Amino acid sequence: MIFSKDSIDFDFQAGKIILIDKPMEWTSFDIVRKLKNATKAKTGHAGTLDPLATGLVILCTGKLTKGIQELQDQEKEYTGAICLGATRPSYDQETDIDQTYPTDHITPELIKQAALQYTGQINQMPPIFSALKVGGKTAYNMARKGQEVILQPRAITIYEFEITSVDMPLVHFRVKCSKGTYIRSLAYDFGKLLNSGAYLHDLRRTQSGSYHVDDAWTVPEVTEYLFAHKDLILQHAGIQKR
Repeated sequence: MIFSKDSIDFDFQAGKIILIDKPMEWTSFDIVRKLKNATKAKTGHAGTLDPLATGLVILCTGKLTKGIQELQDQEKEYTGAICLGATRPSYDQETDIDQTYPTDHITPELIKQAALQYTGQINQMPPIFSALKVGGKTAYNMARKGQEVILQPRAITIYEFEITSVDMPLVHFRVKCSKGTYIRSLAYDFGKLLNSGAYLHDLRRTQSGSYHVDDAWTVPEVTEYLFAHKDLILQHAGIQKR
């Protein structure tokens, strides 16, 4: 089922799970398009990842695309850094800083105490720069046009939130959370909790369910491997070689 780095079964129509380590600035759909073309099979992803984030994207091909929802529902793990003292409309580095805040009062102990409040079920307000639909329109398209975006808070669960190091203004963290959690919103809200401002500086998805980014292909690795076996892929797809 898992298309690993020593796989010799190229029947992607029957269904494979492909783990990809997404590079920065690629969208999850960029990955899907790339692999759909290479595998000659129906392909979908089990959970989007923001363009500025890196890390694990799970792809399903062929018959296994029917199981995408189950994979999407699994808990996720991320590592990253929050930058204190400023906010951005997108809650990450996609947009420019719109306001700055004092940080002199923030100590490592205060940060750790604030982090203790971030476990359990919480109602989280998604960022307006998100792929959520508002009246049939995508929120981020509306936000980029300066249109008003009204979103509703969503119940999410934070299973673990660990501060791994503090190097002001950066706060490095590891978080395990439920499906639908916006880490950008977590960063923004963390700044407010510290009576300051904050945005997500960088983010990496390390795990989804039992699948880990350490077992994932890079895009160049998987495309090179698939290209080297394109004849077998075409044969399984029932496409005659030209």
